[in-house]
Formats: sequence, C-alpha cells, structure tokens
Amino acid sequence: MGLTPPLRRADLSTLWPGLLMAALGAVAFSGKAIIAKLAYRHGVDAITLVMYRMLFALPLFLLLSVWASRGKPALQRRDVWVVCGLGFSGYYLASTLDFLGLQYISASLERLILYLNPTLVLAMGVVLFKQRVTARQLMALAVSYGGVLLVFGQEITHTGPHALWGAALVFGSALSYAVYLVLSGEEVRRIGALRLTGLASTVACVLCIAQFALLRPLSAMGVAPEVIGLSVLNAVLCTFAPVLLMMLAIERVGATLAAQTGMIGPMSTIAMGALLLGEPFTAGVAAGTVLVLAGIWLLAIWR
Repeated sequence: MGLTPPLRRADLSTLWPGLLMAALGAVAFSGKAIIAKLAYRHGVDAITLVMYRMLFALPLFLLLSVWASRGKPALQRRDVWVVCGLGFSGYYLASTLDFLGLQYISASLERLILYLNPTLVLAMGVVLFKQRVTARQLMALAVSYGGVLLVFGQEITHTGPHALWGAALVFGSALSYAVYLVLSGEEVRRIGALRLTGLASTVACVLCIAQFALLRPLSAMGVAPEVIGLSVLNAVLCTFAPVLLMMLAIERVGATLAAQTGMIGPMSTIAMGALLLGEPFTAGVAAGTVLVLAGIWLLAIWR
C-alpha cells in the first residue's frame, strides 16, 4: 500500500513515443536560431531571410489548413478576423522580431529569452484578467529573469551595446507570442488546434512575403545558394515539423508533460551554438540556463 503501481505496458507504449516526439519537436524548433545565424554569414538581411523561411513553409501550412478543415463548418466572419489577428501577433510579428534580434545576440541568449514566455503569459493574465500572483510564483519569476540577466551580462561583454537592442527585439518577439497564447484559447476550442495553427501560420507566411515586397526590391531575392538551402531546412525541419510533433506529443502524453519535455530546447540550442557557431559556453551561460529552466519548472508546479 502507498506504492505507486508500475506503469502498464500499454501506458509505456504510448508514453515513450510521445516523449520522443516532444523532445524532437523542441530540438527542431530550437534549431531555427542556429540556421538563421548560419544564413547571416552569407550576407542576407532579416527581412529577406524570414521571407524565404515563410515562402517555403507556406505550401505546408496551406496543406495543414485544408487537411484540418475537412468535414468542419466554414469559418464565420468573426473567426476570420480572429485568425488574422492571431497570425499577425503569434507568427508574423514574433518571427520578424526574432530574426531581427538574432542579428545582434547569440542563439543561446535568444532561446533563453523566448523561454520566458510562460512568465509573460502569467503577467498578461494579471493585467488583463486580474489573476492573482502568489509569492511562490514571484519567486519563480525572479529565478528565471535572474538567469537571463546573468547570460545577458556575459553577452554584452562579448558583443557590446548592440546586445541590448537585440535582446529587446527578441523579448518583443516573446511578448508577441504570449499575446497569441493568451488570446487563442477560445479560438482553439471553437475551430481546433491544428486548424488554427495552419490558418494562422498561413496568414503569417503571406504577411512576411508581403513585408518583403514592400520593403525590399525584387533584386534582393538574389541570395547565396546556401541561404536558399538553409531556408528550406528552416521551413520544413524547424518551422513545420515541430508543430506536428508537438501536437502529436500532446495527444499522447498531454500538454503538461509535453511542455516539460520541451525544456530540452534551450539546452540543445546552447549545445548547437557552441558546436556549429563557435559561441562561447562559459560558466555564466551554464548557470544562467539552469536558473531559467529552474524558474520555469517552479512556475509550472506552483501555478
């Protein structure tokens, strides 16, 4: 009595594939920053790079939208406006700010800032919905932001004052995506997670392509072949695939366990940054990463 019964074989057969999908999705999504940093070495700018990423991702998200809409009623006018707004905030604006910020800071710091997303969702809940914050939650927030500040201190030493602008842009990206998460809950229940993701991402792809058309001459599409190859990889492996992997993982193990498994993301970014980009891996970066992950984990268990 009092002992936890062993998991049934059927439970394990569902659990491990789900955990593997969540881990692969987190690692794949984290690779986005690495690929962007590699592409910047070939002289491409952020507006052009995000356009190519979304250009190659657009057919995939269109197919997802059609597949997820099978047998379901057409969207109401309200839904169309909501999806457009969510696509603007959650994917277009977040992606653009993220890629702009990556021009100035390391992939490691970028990933840690984006991983503060749950803290921003909590803050928005307090401001918009008058939710209460406990002392434990404030402690978790302090731990996470302390970790980011520690890594930022290391960053500004190596890269100079431009790191402040880059960090601000990436924080804006995290804030934009937090708006999407907070406001998308009702729409997810109305039309479904996969359908909303496909439609909102399609809107974002169109906006990113239109942004390039407005801000850059057509000749700016003439980039190095390496940029094209990296953009295809970014669109398929680091943009579309993680969406499917995380959705499949949530179906098998639930949102909480999938999110906890996703904590491998910052670690994989730091490892890839050190191996592929030559980014410094110092004791300060390691300590800051541990603090960020610890704060997010505490926020999850103390909510």
